[in-house]
Amino acid sequence: MPKEFRRDVFQAIADPTRRAILGMIALQAMTPNALAEHFDTSRQAVSKHIKILTECQLIRQESSGREIYYHFNAKRMREVDQWLEQFKKLWEDRFNQLDQVLHNLKPNDYED
Repeated sequence: MPKEFRRDVFQAIADPTRRAILGMIALQAMTPNALAEHFDTSRQAVSKHIKILTECQLIRQESSGREIYYHFNAKRMREVDQWLEQFKKLWEDRFNQLDQVLHNLKPNDYED
């Protein structure tokens, strides 16, 4: 199995720092140094997060001269979203059924 598929994408996005990185890169491509400036941690720690996101194919790198820019991989996120959609529909259906049950329950009229 190729290395980039070994990481669990859901473990990757479970980390708040990685979610923040994804959010920033979704707005614009950024270098590791530019990303590191936004966190109160070492550049090495940020690089580790970037590596995990890259291995999950949530971001991709592109060289421009001496700089490496990281770009958001919207296609990969759509795949994650599509997988989650089946569960969203399941829970929405269940909540709708519960709403219907609650709607059909009538308050008991208590007579003294």
